[in-house]
Amino acid sequence: MTAPEVTATQSEKNPPAATSWRDSFAVYLQPRVLIVLLLGFSSGLPLALSGSTLQVWMKEAGVDLGTIGLLALIGTPYTLKFLWAPLVDALHVPLFTQMFGRRRGWLLFSQLLLIAAILVLAMADPARSPWFAAFAALLVATASSTQDIVVDAFRVESLPESEQAAGMASYVAAYRVGMLVSTAGALFIVSGFESAGLVRLSAWMWGYVVMAALVVIGIVTALAATEPTQSKGAEAATHAQNPAERVLHAALGAFSEFLSRKDAFAALAFVVLFKFTDAFSGTMTAPFVIDIGFSKVDYAAIVKGVGLAATLIGGFAGGFVARRYSLATSLWIGGVLQAVANLSFSWLAHVGVDQWALALAITAENFTSAIGTVIFVAYLSALCRNPLHTATQYALLTALAAVGRTYLSSGAGYVAKAVGWQMFFVICVLVAIPSLILLAWLQRRGHFDELGPVRV
Repeated sequence: MTAPEVTATQSEKNPPAATSWRDSFAVYLQPRVLIVLLLGFSSGLPLALSGSTLQVWMKEAGVDLGTIGLLALIGTPYTLKFLWAPLVDALHVPLFTQMFGRRRGWLLFSQLLLIAAILVLAMADPARSPWFAAFAALLVATASSTQDIVVDAFRVESLPESEQAAGMASYVAAYRVGMLVSTAGALFIVSGFESAGLVRLSAWMWGYVVMAALVVIGIVTALAATEPTQSKGAEAATHAQNPAERVLHAALGAFSEFLSRKDAFAALAFVVLFKFTDAFSGTMTAPFVIDIGFSKVDYAAIVKGVGLAATLIGGFAGGFVARRYSLATSLWIGGVLQAVANLSFSWLAHVGVDQWALALAITAENFTSAIGTVIFVAYLSALCRNPLHTATQYALLTALAAVGRTYLSSGAGYVAKAVGWQMFFVICVLVAIPSLILLAWLQRRGHFDELGPVRV
């Protein structure tokens, strides 16, 4: 977020006027924010094409369930993308960098690779060669995660501090819409081609071709955007270095620059723990809903349908909160809300099967979770201050943030089995306490003042 123009003591004596809600809304119409919104759609679109949508295709093609289950490994590039993020920070793409700049060149290059990978997957026949389809899907995931690296760096570098939270809210909303297009939208398109008389394999092929064509939205957006000023400065600063030196500097510099900061390890622990309350409960949401008696239709319509709407609204609400209040205050609001919202599931476990109660609980959880996510990512963006390492640092921080979701929450099922659903979601509230203690400690130590502007 933005560095304060005055010292912390001065800002306490003369606090800046609160941003009006009209100003908070107007920021979403800024051209830079609209660019980030469209890039969010481009990032969200390919995720399901190598995941849930591909699983449906393989199931219809008669692929063995065990093989389909192994498709989860295709998501590995999204977890390990920090390994090649230094290449994105340091290397130039021939012709693309010269014509479009450091970030836009990589962005266009990754999008063209993504189109090519989706078309290769479209040509696959899972029934005859499921492993070739899986390999093509891995190419899609790799190109997609590379695009994510560039988009994250572009967003952080191109938006001024006053627009970071709004940009992230727009990005999250558009990302969800992109995912919806490549799941429900893709399935509707394939069904439409089948209704028009195409055989199933051809229908799936043309469905994926349509998805590849939609990546053009991201290409047009990249062409319409301008290269971030910070990126231009970073490129000029490293112009004299050879490629190997630039890669080594990006990789080592990203670590050393961050770890040299005051209270760096406490900040990293906070990154791991802030969304842990969400991850711990989210791991068991689907089993909980089905276990207490709701049907799969209830799950699809309410948890996915109503939940998506609540997430989109919550994302924009998070942007408003982050723009209106200081970063530390916004993190307190997001952290407390996302933790307390878990009690709605404890209440649902007591009520039992009631569609309206499920809708209310899902709305509360997804709405507050989205608020916390937008504010949290605004915090991550504030930590990535050096344009020489933006892509690498952001990829590392998001990988670290995934530790809670991937590893720390892996024992949630055993806890739920031992204590029952009502108490389990109370425990989900309690696991947020360590992150809030760290937040208070970091705030007292002046961590947020050192990040720069206390207001977004």
